[in-house]
Amino acid sequence: MAGKLYVVGTPIGNLEDFSPRAERILSEVDFIAAEDTRVTLKLLNHFEIKKELVSYFEHNKDEKHDYLIGRMLKGENCAVVSDAGMPAISDPGEDLVREAYKNGIEVESVPGPVAFATALCISGVSSGRFCFEGFLSVNRQSRREHLAELKDETRTMIFYEAPHKLVKTLSDMAETFGEDRRVAVCKELTKIHETVYNFTFGEAVSYFSENQPRGEYVLVIEGKKKEVVKYTFEDAVKIANGFIKKGESVSAAAKAAAAITNVKKGDIYKELVK
Repeated sequence: MAGKLYVVGTPIGNLEDFSPRAERILSEVDFIAAEDTRVTLKLLNHFEIKKELVSYFEHNKDEKHDYLIGRMLKGENCAVVSDAGMPAISDPGEDLVREAYKNGIEVESVPGPVAFATALCISGVSSGRFCFEGFLSVNRQSRREHLAELKDETRTMIFYEAPHKLVKTLSDMAETFGEDRRVAVCKELTKIHETVYNFTFGEAVSYFSENQPRGEYVLVIEGKKKEVVKYTFEDAVKIANGFIKKGESVSAAAKAAAAITNVKKGDIYKELVK
């Protein structure tokens, strides 16, 4: 009987966020596939867990799949972890989960902290609808194309960024979205120096050009505001007359024009029957 793959979330900064269930699972599995074994070893040592670690990261994942899947097919249980947060979100794990399903291996989630959701909750930016965009490419052309695709995005957008690329990224975003668009720059989430800067892009570029960025960042950007068209009473009557010319009754035309312009149907109707 095949073993199981556990997708285990680890703290994004504060070790107190490590769940009892996650601690138990890492103690019980046969081995752990880790993005950086040195980082995971510190976590295991803190919780006094002794377990075999197998290196599994972006540049060796293809060659490790057969090995990891093979062990699970023989009945061993594996936990996959990233350095911080949930595996498979801008971190290795997605492909291993896919391979596990292909081979009939059961996959179980052990949820933990997620940086983009944590940032969104404390950003002060609208959280009703959002899209997660991860890291921008280091290739200039790819970056520009990625941002251009989002120029008219009305949902809140969330990006990850490293400190040494932050100013350049903010500058590119200011060029695409406009210097007056608002952005919450969230730093060192759940750690001692956790900070949320609520800026316009113009303010953000200026601040971080003068203050060297340190730590890891999540950018939460407000979406493009929909333009609200304001209609006058005269506009509403004109629109209603257009419907009448197309064969609509006066009442139907007034109702349709009211729906478009937010002018009262009764007022439009009175004007039409004069």
